[in-house]
Amino acid sequence: MTPQDASQAAADICALAPVVPVLVVEKADTAEELAKALVAGGLPALEVTLRTPAALDVIREMAKVDGGVVGAGTLLTPKDVENAKAAGATFGVSPGATDKLLDACEANDLPLLPGIATSSEAMRLLERGYWVQKFFPAEANGGAAALKGIGGPIPQVKFCPTGGVSLKNAPDYLSLSNTLCVGGSWVAPKNLIDAGDWVGITAIAAEAAKLTR
Repeated sequence: MTPQDASQAAADICALAPVVPVLVVEKADTAEELAKALVAGGLPALEVTLRTPAALDVIREMAKVDGGVVGAGTLLTPKDVENAKAAGATFGVSPGATDKLLDACEANDLPLLPGIATSSEAMRLLERGYWVQKFFPAEANGGAAALKGIGGPIPQVKFCPTGGVSLKNAPDYLSLSNTLCVGGSWVAPKNLIDAGDWVGITAIAAEAAKLTR
């Protein structure tokens, strides 16, 4: 997979909804119902972060849900890429980007949303062919104002900002011409997951899906 093809695939995923849920799931037995709840609410693209021992099993379970498009977040190494692809992930997300990670994603045909925090990082990825990138951590790096600033001299790069994004500030990002969608964990609160409150999660997802861009 070429970087250009990877970015087009990422753009298509970002176009599915204004918000991509960023999910930290502790137990695989909640995965299917959680995915169904988010998809029912209008958020089909799901990023499962590889931050828990159950993450790969969570991806396997979510991959079975009709209408869902499941990806793996927090990809750090080539082995992460291979494991995520084997578990059923159809896209990847990383906090940053290294040559080894990019090589692995391209070799394994896994579309990647690579993370950047600076203009130089954005330019380096663009030079390789990645025109869809993740701005992370968004709020810590200056928020929507910073992303707007990056977009001035580098308008050809489009972003999915994540990290500190909430229902309150998501509209600030989505109003920018260089933002395709946002990523956020607020749509699947841990307390609701633990309680199995799938109706509550669907309601939150539906609210997020109504955000305009």
